[in-house]
Amino acid sequence: MKGLKKQRRIQIIALAAVALLGATGLVGYAMRDGINFFRSPTQVVEQPPESGEVFRIGGLVEEGSIIRGQGETVTFRVTDMNQSVPVAYTGVLPDLFAEGQGMVGTGSMVDGTFQATEILAKHDETYMPKEVVDALKEQGVYVDPNQPDS
Repeated sequence: MKGLKKQRRIQIIALAAVALLGATGLVGYAMRDGINFFRSPTQVVEQPPESGEVFRIGGLVEEGSIIRGQGETVTFRVTDMNQSVPVAYTGVLPDLFAEGQGMVGTGSMVDGTFQATEILAKHDETYMPKEVVDALKEQGVYVDPNQPDS
């Protein structure tokens, strides 16, 4: 009798482990489209994303690059002061979207142009998304707006 209880206990533990692994696999599979990695323009140029891969790109809107087309499509270039990537967005841009300001867009690359499905802009004159600040610091061109000019 003692051997049977021990065997049953081992079977239950093994079944629970398999169920846990299965549940973890299903959660990971379900989340794969919900995870969008951030890339700077330099990373996009140096290591192009896979076709159809959804990711976030951020940087500064390049001066003189905003072209408002016919209808709602707007094209511009986003830069990290090292490389720049063309962006196309169909929709209404945020009120605070402007040249020389920080932005983050979600979308995918299509024929060398980032097709954005969402554009986020800065909140006030000193805010910049953390990912954009990190990318600009990595390039050595970040200037803290809260520090007085020397």
